[in-house]
Amino acid sequence: MSGTLLWVVSSPGLEVSHSSGLLDSIRSVKFLDSSKAMSRDFGSIRAKLGKEKGWRLCSLSTDMKYTCVGRSGLESASNFPLIANVLVNPAAGEVAVSSEQKVYDVVMKQASLVKRKLGAAGELDAKPDIALPGNLSLLNEAYDRCGEICAEYAKTFYLGTLLMTPERRRAIWAIYVWCRRTDELVDGPNASQITPTALDRWESRLEELFQGRPFDMLDAALSDTVAKFPVDIQPFKDMIEGMRLDLKKPRYKNFDELYLYCYYVAGTVGIMSVPIMGISPNSQATTESVYNAALALGIANQLTNILRDVGEDASRGRVYLPQDELAQAGLSDEDIFAGKVTDKWRNFMKSQIKRARMFFDEAEKGVTELNEASRWPVWASLLLYRQILDEIEANDYNNFTRRAYVSKAKKLLSLPAAYARSMVPPSKKLSSVMKT
Repeated sequence: MSGTLLWVVSSPGLEVSHSSGLLDSIRSVKFLDSSKAMSRDFGSIRAKLGKEKGWRLCSLSTDMKYTCVGRSGLESASNFPLIANVLVNPAAGEVAVSSEQKVYDVVMKQASLVKRKLGAAGELDAKPDIALPGNLSLLNEAYDRCGEICAEYAKTFYLGTLLMTPERRRAIWAIYVWCRRTDELVDGPNASQITPTALDRWESRLEELFQGRPFDMLDAALSDTVAKFPVDIQPFKDMIEGMRLDLKKPRYKNFDELYLYCYYVAGTVGIMSVPIMGISPNSQATTESVYNAALALGIANQLTNILRDVGEDASRGRVYLPQDELAQAGLSDEDIFAGKVTDKWRNFMKSQIKRARMFFDEAEKGVTELNEASRWPVWASLLLYRQILDEIEANDYNNFTRRAYVSKAKKLLSLPAAYARSMVPPSKKLSSVMKT
C-alpha cells in the first residue's frame, strides 16, 4: 500500500506551540491509502492552520521524503524548514513521530553545534591537544595506529584522506576506527558472545572518552578528536543503538523502520564526519543542507550493503528488506532463503536499487560544498559504492550466491575521477537553491 504523509511546515522564525491547539487537531488526521480521499478531519486542520500566519500544508510520496531530512522537500519544493512529520497509528489513535523526524532532530542539533563553533573566517577553531595520561608522543602513536587500521581495512578511503590537512586526517582516522570497533561488536569474530549488557558498557565507555577519560590508546585518539572539533555524542550513541537492533531485530516491516536502522549504522558516520571534513568557505549552502547530503550518503551506502549482502544475511537468518514491499512484489522470506532469481525478484531489486541511487544523487549535491581538501575521499567512497549497484545488475540481480564487488582496476580508475570532481568548486546555482 502506498501512502501519503501530511507534513506541517512553517515559515522561518515561526515556532510550534502546543498552546495553539494545532497538535490537538493533527491527532484527528487519518493515515489513508493514497488512492482514497483525505478524511474530512483534514478540512478542520486546514482551517486551523489557515488562521496561523505562515503555516502551510504539503505532502510527499513515501518514496521521496527520506532524501530531504534537513529540508521540507526537494529542490522544487518551497524552502520552508520542516517542523513536524506526523504519522497516525490507527489502532492506538495517536500520532507517532516518524523515523525521519527522529533523524532530523539529530541532524539539526549537530548542524546548530557546528554553526555556533564556526570562526569568523568560516573555519572551525581547533583546540589544542587534550591532557591525557602519558605524553604527546603517545597521542601521536594512537593516531598513527588509527591510520594503520584505516589503511588496512579501507585502502581507497585512506588514500583520499592523505590530501586532507594532518589534523583533519588524524581525526577522520580516529572516527573510522571507533565506528569499525563498534560494528565488529556484532559482526566481528566475537559477535556470538556480545550481549545487550556489553553494548551498554561500550556506551558508558563512549561517555567517558567524551569527558576526556579514554580507556585505551584508540579511545585516546577519539577523545582528543571530539575535544578539538564540535562533534556531538548523539550520533555515536545512535550507532550503538543500531548494534542493539542487530541483536534483537532480524526483520523490518517497512522502509520507515529500515531507514532508521540505516541511519543508526551508517547515516551517523556522515554526521560525525562533517565537522571534521569542514565546509568550504566559498560555499553558500546552509549547514543543514550539507548535513542532509552527508546523511544521504550514509543511507545510500548502507542500502547498498544490504542489497549486496542479501544472501549472506539470509544465511544468518536476517532479512534487511522492507517486508511490506516484499509482499507487494509477491515475495516472502521463504523466497529469499530459497535463493532463486526470478522475474519477481528482478523487478523487486530494480526498485530497491532505484531508491539507493536516489540517495546517492542527493548525497552528490553536498560533497562539493565540503572543504576542498576533504572532498576526494568522500567522492571516492561515493563513486565506488555506486558501482556496487552496477555490479548487482551485471550479476543479473543474483545477490544470493554471487557477491557484487568492484574490481581493483575499476577502483583505480575511480580515483582520478573522484579527484577531478573534488576540484570542482561549490556550485553557485546549487548553493542558491540550498540557501535559505
